[in-house]
Amino acid sequence: MLGDQPWLVHYPAEVASTFDYPKHNVGRLLIDAASAFPTHTAVEFMGGKLTYQELLDGAYRFADGLHSLGIKPGERVAIMLPNCPQVIIAYFGTLLYGGIAVMTNPLYMEGELTQQLSDSGAVVIVTLDLLFKRVLRVKPHTQVQHIIVASIAEYLPFPKNWIYPIKAKKDGQDLHVPDLPSVYKFKAWLKRCHPHQVCKEVDAERDVAILQYTGGTTGIAKGVMLTHYNLIANTIQTANWFYQARRGKEVFLAALPCFHVFGLTVLLNQAVHLAGQIVLLPRFDPKQVLAVIEKKQVSIFPGAPTMYIAINHHPEVKSYNISSIRACVSGSAPLPQEVQEQFEALTGGRLIEGYGLTEASPVTHANNVWDYRKLGSIGIPFPDTEARIVNAETGEQLAVGEIGELIVRGPQVMVGYWQRQAETAAVLRDGWLYTGDMGKMDAEGFFYIVDRKKDMINASGFKVYPRDVEEVLFEHPDIKEAVVIGVPDAYRGETVKAYVILKDGSDVTAEQIIAWCRGHLAAFKVPRLVEFRTELPKTMVGKVLRRKLLEEVAQEQIEQALADEKVVDKTE
Repeated sequence: MLGDQPWLVHYPAEVASTFDYPKHNVGRLLIDAASAFPTHTAVEFMGGKLTYQELLDGAYRFADGLHSLGIKPGERVAIMLPNCPQVIIAYFGTLLYGGIAVMTNPLYMEGELTQQLSDSGAVVIVTLDLLFKRVLRVKPHTQVQHIIVASIAEYLPFPKNWIYPIKAKKDGQDLHVPDLPSVYKFKAWLKRCHPHQVCKEVDAERDVAILQYTGGTTGIAKGVMLTHYNLIANTIQTANWFYQARRGKEVFLAALPCFHVFGLTVLLNQAVHLAGQIVLLPRFDPKQVLAVIEKKQVSIFPGAPTMYIAINHHPEVKSYNISSIRACVSGSAPLPQEVQEQFEALTGGRLIEGYGLTEASPVTHANNVWDYRKLGSIGIPFPDTEARIVNAETGEQLAVGEIGELIVRGPQVMVGYWQRQAETAAVLRDGWLYTGDMGKMDAEGFFYIVDRKKDMINASGFKVYPRDVEEVLFEHPDIKEAVVIGVPDAYRGETVKAYVILKDGSDVTAEQIIAWCRGHLAAFKVPRLVEFRTELPKTMVGKVLRRKLLEEVAQEQIEQALADEKVVDKTE
């Protein structure tokens, strides 16, 4: 076994290599927490609090409400909300009823929203009053029958020393929502429903709990079907990896959006499984995060690298006591080593890099939190998770140290893409999930992600992985953030371009950055182009959108080509 899985010797004594994962409804996580800690604070949101019993009561009422609307188990309920109590109530209420939750990004514009609602066949959508008009416009083009409208103000006491930066009416009134058929105000609707105890029996390994949409490698939005078993397995894998976590005592900072699979599993599901207190933030603001960590004594803070970067470089960071932080896991993008080391020095806690993808619920690998780890590595596979590096074309397993495609197999791997058999067959082969990520494994079983296959740059026939270049850029003393893409080049095919955000007060030049890279990288990896930015396009999770930068480059080329044509026309 160790020959195939050398990482097992690096498991802490407290972490078993295999677990028995319950085959029941994900909603039972909340039932169990409320049974053990009914009066403990489950959610804190802008000074307002809900106990575990109150949270469960809300979920039961939501389930009863779905029944009253004539919704059947197995039908899809779209949840289009930022971090607020309603997103948790709707999520668990849908699952307890046996519905399928479709976690929807509140930033979606009409085209994206129409596509997701139509593809999923959602019959109900829970949204925010601020987004109501957008939802109402797309409703005729979808199967949506009912709209449940939440307001940020519904659960707010508005304390005197209000420290959360969000606009909401302090009289508790939401934005005007017209009195239309099949439109309901969230809290008023819940009050009319009954907290009947319900937990639909499910075939956990087959019944889908959520549809989580992802662009994948093709850019086409696909609904990842994650079962109750997938989510429970990954929740328990994650919780046991954090074996020092204290049930009923941890305070989780919810800066990651719950509609994202990383926030859903590593944050929400895990926090409820551990009966922790969840401090919900509707958006990430570094200064407010620092204030909340100090005030609420946050102990666990899952996040994205850009969040930790923002905290590291905040000018007032040392004026806050953030030593309550015990453990943080970074996901969604590579974690630069310098960022990791600086954050740990500031907090005294542990920040580890993990790895996952939507199709795996999402976590498959992580570094040990309190034991042997390797900086720069994504760590070792989770319990009951197999991983290999293979030739992307043939599927042949590669030797230690060779770069190939990472494939994984385990209880957290999806059952497939919603109504997309061909796409499912392309990535699920003999139970193995082909991730589309290029990586390698060392002799001790630690894995390293080199980059996405689609992000690899082909410069004069040489393979350049953006992460190699970005690590060097992050080491530069004047660089705060950096991302690298390949841009078309008439001579080299593609060339390396770096987008850089400088630290405050820096006046370093592009030429100096290129010279720095020449001293640390092979010639073919050195950026030929450097563009300075004050911000980079990012998802709500904080992941840099390389696609947006590539689109900008493509648009610039089109505009240049049109300009060249005009010049030719004039000369003729």
